[in-house]
Amino acid sequence: MTYNPSFHLLFVLWIHCFIICLAISVKNLTTDQFALLQIKNGIADPQNVLANRWEASSSVCNWIGVSCGVIHERVVALNLTNMDLTGTIPPHLGNLSFLPSLDLSSNHFFGHLPKELGQLHRLRVVRFSFNALSGEIPSWFGNLHKAKMLKMRSNTFTGTIPGTLVNMSNLEVLDLGFNQLFGQIPLSIFRITSLKEIYLEDNSISGSLPDDLCVHLPKLINCIANLTQLKELYLTANDLRGEIPKKIGNLLSLELLSIQEMKGLGGEIPMEIGNLLNLEVLSIQEMKSLKGQIPTSIFNISSLKIIALAGNSLSGNLPDSLHHLSKLEGLYLDANELSNTIPRSIGNLTQLTELQLGSNNFEGISFLQIL
Repeated sequence: MTYNPSFHLLFVLWIHCFIICLAISVKNLTTDQFALLQIKNGIADPQNVLANRWEASSSVCNWIGVSCGVIHERVVALNLTNMDLTGTIPPHLGNLSFLPSLDLSSNHFFGHLPKELGQLHRLRVVRFSFNALSGEIPSWFGNLHKAKMLKMRSNTFTGTIPGTLVNMSNLEVLDLGFNQLFGQIPLSIFRITSLKEIYLEDNSISGSLPDDLCVHLPKLINCIANLTQLKELYLTANDLRGEIPKKIGNLLSLELLSIQEMKGLGGEIPMEIGNLLNLEVLSIQEMKSLKGQIPTSIFNISSLKIIALAGNSLSGNLPDSLHHLSKLEGLYLDANELSNTIPRSIGNLTQLTELQLGSNNFEGISFLQIL
């Protein structure tokens, strides 16, 4: 066979590159192991979950809660959910530079989030829900450009939502519910057109600033009307004020809408909600300033499974024909000012399992006649 110097040179370079890449891989996997051992030593582990299964003598890729990549042999997922772990989140997590998935939910972590987590530019999934984390939501979350999911519900985060979250331009799920956040929602957040789910319930988010800053509810909905992929919107139990705007009917992909327990929210339910033909759950409850009739357009949304409009000051009567609601499982209209007769067509809702109509002004009629 004829000697080919070019081929020989390429072969030598390939071997050289392979050896270097292997050395880097080993070094980085060792770095990951060191970081995880530092994490283990820095937190309380009463169930000895990590103590018994994170040992330096075994490969880090075999440790509980740890997953490694096939090609790079780096830690690519850390899932420590529901392990009864206690302590602050160690800054050493920031050394897991190949990490795209981090789940520390359902533990007892407390204190502030370390700034070193902002170095994890590959993160796509971030779950810190159901802990006791505190402090403000850090601005460095804006560094996580690839993140698709940010779940931090049921902690004790305070302060305002940082505007830098707009840099998380691939975000699909934003869950900050059940914290102690206050102030306005930054308008920039609603430029993240990839958002599919927004959960902000049970905070103290307010809308007391001027309308042109897009902070009270009507202006807020105008801001998010271009979120064409939005499927779930929870705004329950905040301090937003104003009226439910007509432009809410622009969120055509919406499957769940929950707006409840806001004393400053009034006016009427806009008939444009009837445009939400993919809606499965409509929950607008416990707001005595909400008056007027229930828009008949709502009863034409055939996809609805739950209609919950209890605890308002709604008046008027129910439409005679409810036959479009073939999937309806729950109808909650109690504690309003509805009147006239209860339509017999309720008896045709074969999927209906819960019906609450009490504390209204309906004329007497036997439910046996209806059902």
